[in-house]
Amino acid sequence: MQIFRPGANTLFRVVLVTLAAMPVMAIVLAYRLWASPYITQQNVTREQPVPFSHEHHVGGLGIACRYCHTSVETARFAGMPPTHTCMSCHSQIWTNAPMLAPVRTSLAENQPIHWRRVHNLPDYVYFDHSIHVAKGVGCSSCHGAVQTMNLMRQVAPLTMSWCLDCHRNPEKNLRPREEVFNMTWTPPPDQESRGKALKAEYRIPSAARLSECSLCHR
Repeated sequence: MQIFRPGANTLFRVVLVTLAAMPVMAIVLAYRLWASPYITQQNVTREQPVPFSHEHHVGGLGIACRYCHTSVETARFAGMPPTHTCMSCHSQIWTNAPMLAPVRTSLAENQPIHWRRVHNLPDYVYFDHSIHVAKGVGCSSCHGAVQTMNLMRQVAPLTMSWCLDCHRNPEKNLRPREEVFNMTWTPPPDQESRGKALKAEYRIPSAARLSECSLCHR
């Protein structure tokens, strides 16, 4: 009496191969998920207490980055503008606009506006804005075309591999220091040779040094 059907051996082999492949597939799936926008929050637009438009203020009015982000050249953090910076203009224009009510309340109560952070690195990652600016890395290299954004969003994945790609080949993102805050700057056709010259001029360490773990994980 035949207990198993003729195709049982084939089915058993398929099951064994599937069981063997499942751990590998799980690892690949987990890695893809970890690098996906679902986790990195890339291109996610967050609601803010005030719908501040970079498109209007930067692209339209031409307000420079450092007018609001005053510590970007001297500190780890670019800094958020205090309420009186906003009111330096809005005490004279759009003074009664409903959307600016949180700004007026913040000034009256002497309490800062609680903005929702857009670019949020883990606590175990050390990042310093000032050193990147000093070495010729422009705002748009990491933050994208901010002057076109109605509401701010994170355009880069900010993953470790993304950071290492630049640290191992910084030449492609280096620009003259006077162009660091130029949001419309684009690399010239000879960026590779210019980048190498700028790397030497700015005394940027080797790719091996820039890839050391302790540089970002302190």
